[in-house]
Amino acid sequence: MFLLYLCPVHKNLMMYQTLTFLHSTFRWLVLMSLLYSVYRAYQGYFSNKVFSKMDNSVRHWTATIAHIQLVLGITLYSQSQIVKYFWKNFNEAKESFDLLFFGLIHIFLMLFSIILITIGSAVSKRKETDKEKFKTMLIYFLIALLIIFIAIPWPFSPLANRPYFR
Repeated sequence: MFLLYLCPVHKNLMMYQTLTFLHSTFRWLVLMSLLYSVYRAYQGYFSNKVFSKMDNSVRHWTATIAHIQLVLGITLYSQSQIVKYFWKNFNEAKESFDLLFFGLIHIFLMLFSIILITIGSAVSKRKETDKEKFKTMLIYFLIALLIIFIAIPWPFSPLANRPYFR
């Protein structure tokens, strides 16, 4: 049994399964933090509230959680047999929407959404007024949230299907 853990193939499989589990589970933190950030930004903007330390922490932690998910996702992408097959057999694989989704669409949409979250966080932090801070955070985080909802392979998604938890 101990020799199994020394086997490179077994170690790679264990790492891939662990990354898949973490990436699948961590998405819920990303979604919850984005939803909460959008809610606070909406409330703050339309109620003319002061951009508090709590709002700033929510902004910061939402971006941090998204960046952690990005690292997990890029690591998983580099280890995925589906992605490796896609790039080795690009001309054939691009005809399969499932392979195209995980080879290109998912990663580009997610990278774009993380870029939006990063820019939205940085720009809102530097805005002069509280209303501008809330507005910037609301716009950037809401657009990122919508893109993420589209790019997640939900069990009901017409793009690609995966279970809620892996």
